[in-house]
Amino acid sequence: AETTDRVPKVTIPAPQVVHCFMGGDRAIRGTVYGDPEPFWDDLVAAYRQEFAALIDAGAKYIQMDDTSIAFLCDPALRDEISSWGRDPDDLLDEYAKRMNQVISDRPSDVKVTLHQCRGNREGMWASEGGFDPVADVMFNQIDVDGYFLEYDSERAGTFEPLRHLPEGKVVALGLVSTKTPALEDADMLKRRIDEAATYTPLDRLALAPQCGFASSVGGNPVMLNDQIAKLSRIVEVARDVWGDA
Repeated sequence: AETTDRVPKVTIPAPQVVHCFMGGDRAIRGTVYGDPEPFWDDLVAAYRQEFAALIDAGAKYIQMDDTSIAFLCDPALRDEISSWGRDPDDLLDEYAKRMNQVISDRPSDVKVTLHQCRGNREGMWASEGGFDPVADVMFNQIDVDGYFLEYDSERAGTFEPLRHLPEGKVVALGLVSTKTPALEDADMLKRRIDEAATYTPLDRLALAPQCGFASSVGGNPVMLNDQIAKLSRIVEVARDVWGDA
């Protein structure tokens, strides 16, 4: 309250990141758990405890950062998951279920969003593929209020999956890259927003960077002045498109 009149945002990794980066069910069976179910029970309990603590501390806006669902858009990584002995679409349903278990008891005035990233370490990337294989489940089975989706390159595919976005939810289009210092043209951003709005109403859209400017200790090849310019461009375009609200 002393530094801003805006609602601050807390960001934490999504629970499925822990499962995915451990190597999935196959790897979990080789641990003390022996079976994925008690692993998920403990993980969900830990996340619910963290959410409760954040809310008790006054958090009103919590974002879960995730690469796992974005990885399920990549045909090569879907094949890798199949080699774990798990159907990728079944795993997507599992991730939706576990996220909902984590956030099910949040108060109505606490907003939760989900950020999807294809990798951002030091300006690099780890997966590719449009949101088509995951959009329906991501938008309609995961009970979050909004999404931050990477859309700064051809790796993201088309805006067509936005047709699954239901009323009452918002997608922030990650059209401004944090991987390069090149400043995006305002008219180009407006054209891209107009294109996205052919698949879902404009009032369900927003504009954002594609990811954070420093996803690891090494950061990204984007200097402070570049970051300021990009954030200023986002504010400029957003005001032109949606007004000052």
